[in-house]
Amino acid sequence: MQLTYLIRRLAFLVFVVWSAITLLFFLPRLSPINPVRERFAELQRSTGWAPRDLERLVKVYEVKFGLNKPLHEQYLEYMGSLLRGDLGYSIMRYPRTVGDLIAQALPWTIGLLTVTTLLTFAIGTGIGALAAWPRSPQWVKGMVTPLVVLAAIPPYLLGLLLIYFVAFRAKLLPMGGAYTLGRFAEPELSMPFLLDVARHAILPALSLILSTVGFWALGMRGMGVTVQGEDYVTFAEHKGLDLSRIFYAYYVRNAILPQVTALALAFGSIVSSGILVEYLYGFPGLGSLLNAAILANDFFVIYGIGLITILAVAVSMMVVDLLYPLLDPRIRYTRA
Repeated sequence: MQLTYLIRRLAFLVFVVWSAITLLFFLPRLSPINPVRERFAELQRSTGWAPRDLERLVKVYEVKFGLNKPLHEQYLEYMGSLLRGDLGYSIMRYPRTVGDLIAQALPWTIGLLTVTTLLTFAIGTGIGALAAWPRSPQWVKGMVTPLVVLAAIPPYLLGLLLIYFVAFRAKLLPMGGAYTLGRFAEPELSMPFLLDVARHAILPALSLILSTVGFWALGMRGMGVTVQGEDYVTFAEHKGLDLSRIFYAYYVRNAILPQVTALALAFGSIVSSGILVEYLYGFPGLGSLLNAAILANDFFVIYGIGLITILAVAVSMMVVDLLYPLLDPRIRYTRA
C-alpha cells in the first residue's frame, strides 16, 4: 500500500468528519425553540417549581452555555472545544458534562447494539450464502423467505410482541430494564451481574436481530447467485477442487465484499435503530440518551452522540477500505 494513498485517505477522513460535524451543528439551531427556556418549562410542568425572575435566570444560563453569542461565534467556540476534547455541559442534566453522560451510556450501546449488529451480519451472511449455494439442503434455502417477512416488521413492534408473549405471558425473560434493580444497587464488574445483564438483553437483541437478519441474508443470496456464474468459479469446479474450498475461497470471499461495505455503514445506524428499542426496554444506552436529548432540545448531547456516530462510520469505512486487499487479492492500491 502506498503511503501517499494512506495520507489521502486520512485527509479525506478529516474532511468528512469536519463536514458532518458542521452540518450537525447548524441543523438543531434552525429550530426557534430556546432549550434553556424549554428546560425551565419542563421543570415547572413536572415539579410545579417556577422561579420568580425567570427571564433573568434564562439569560444567565444562556451566557453559561454560550447561546447569547452570534451563531458563527458559537460555531468557532464549539470547534475549538472539540479540538480540546471538551464536549460541553448538558442542558437537561446540568451540571453534568456531555462526556460523562456518553461514558455512562456508551458501554450499554456497545454491549447490545454493536454485538447484535455483528451477530446479525454473521448469521444473515451465512444463511444467504448457503441459500444461494446449489448444493445446500432445501430447508436452508427456504429460511430466507420467513426472515425477509420478519424484516418487514419494525424492531419496536417485534419488541412489543416479544414482551407480550415471552415476558408477560410465558414469564421466561424480564420485560425490560438493563439489570435487576432490587438485586444490584448499581452496575458492577462481577459474573452474577454480567449474567443478569445478558438475561435482560436477550429480548432487545432478538428484536434487532429478527428485524434485520433478513436483509443481510437477501443481500448475500443475491450476490451469491451472481458470483456462481463467474468464470473463476466454473473453472474451479471443472478442475475438481474440493467443494468446501470453492465455497469459501471462490464463492463467499468474492460475494461478501458488498456485505462488508454495508457492515461499515450499518455502524452509523446503530444509534438511530436502537432509539425506540432501548426506550421500549428501558435500556440506558446512547439511543435512550439521544431520545431524551432530542425531546429536551439539548444541543450539546445531540452533538456529542452525533460525533460518536460520525467517527464510527468514517473510521469503519476507512478500515474496510484498507482491508479490501486482504479480502480480494485483485484489489491493489497503487500510486495514481
